Amino acid sequence: MKVTEHIKKSEGKTLFSFEIIPPKKGNSIQELYNNIDPLMEFKPPFIDVTTSREEYVYVEKNGLLDRKVTRMRPGTVGICAAIKHKYDVDTVPHVLCGGFTKEETEYLLVDCHYLGIQNVMALRGDAMSHQKYFEASKGGHQYAKELVAQIQNLNAGKYLHEVIETTDCADFCIGVAGYPEKHIEAPSLQTDLKRLKEKVDAGADYVVTQMFFDNQKYFEFVKAAKDAGILVPIIPGIKPIAIKKHLQLLPQVFKIDIPEYLINEVEKCKHNKDVRQVGIEFAIQQSKELLEAGVPVLHYYSMGKSDNIHAIASALF
Repeated sequence: MKVTEHIKKSEGKTLFSFEIIPPKKGNSIQELYNNIDPLMEFKPPFIDVTTSREEYVYVEKNGLLDRKVTRMRPGTVGICAAIKHKYDVDTVPHVLCGGFTKEETEYLLVDCHYLGIQNVMALRGDAMSHQKYFEASKGGHQYAKELVAQIQNLNAGKYLHEVIETTDCADFCIGVAGYPEKHIEAPSLQTDLKRLKEKVDAGADYVVTQMFFDNQKYFEFVKAAKDAGILVPIIPGIKPIAIKKHLQLLPQVFKIDIPEYLINEVEKCKHNKDVRQVGIEFAIQQSKELLEAGVPVLHYYSMGKSDNIHAIASALF
């Protein structure tokens, strides 16, 4: 079932979902299952699976360092298929512009269609570690709106090099990212909303936001989006603080604000175990306010660990 169909079927009841990251190469998928198992108690209608782009590693060869391209966490589509089969739940693979050609994207989408995966999250992706700014891969897309358009073309039977008349066209429900505190590269929030509108106009069916810690910014973002003509569901993305270092890392990487109250509570903690508990308690209160506001879904960034997400969901669902 499509994400939008799950939302419609819920008839105003807020749903629970979460996002996971694939294990690194060489690791067992069982660890992933161990973290998903406890969360199935809350009946998530869909689970997102991230995609990591390529990165460079240096391998010693004949006394010299040879630069190679690798992916540390491959297997997004395979993991989606495995989770779908094991738990009978819809999965949402993330599809990136960065690191993929248009042909590779088409092959990935065809695989998803064969596997019965009906939802995809279309993202531009980040710049590589050695790049100051995002650069499109050769033969790939520069912007997420172009990726959305390619997916919609496939839904209509329009492949990259041919049009196929068939009664078995793909019918992907397309999610895109939204930024309540604006994308790091956007010159203003208003400009960022224009970019979001372009993605929706290209065919995006729903929006999932980047993490935020001030609900007012989410509410203002939703209102501004509606005023701009963006009428698709906007799902809030929530990440509980888990370690003290998050106070520096999250604002630095995502350019988001953390409320003073949360900063003060985290700074009082002597150990990360205490920080994790503070993050749980704050996320519960944050989620309760969003729940009362009638958001379509509460979507949690689990980062591969489920104990804190389970504690939060236990207090809400």
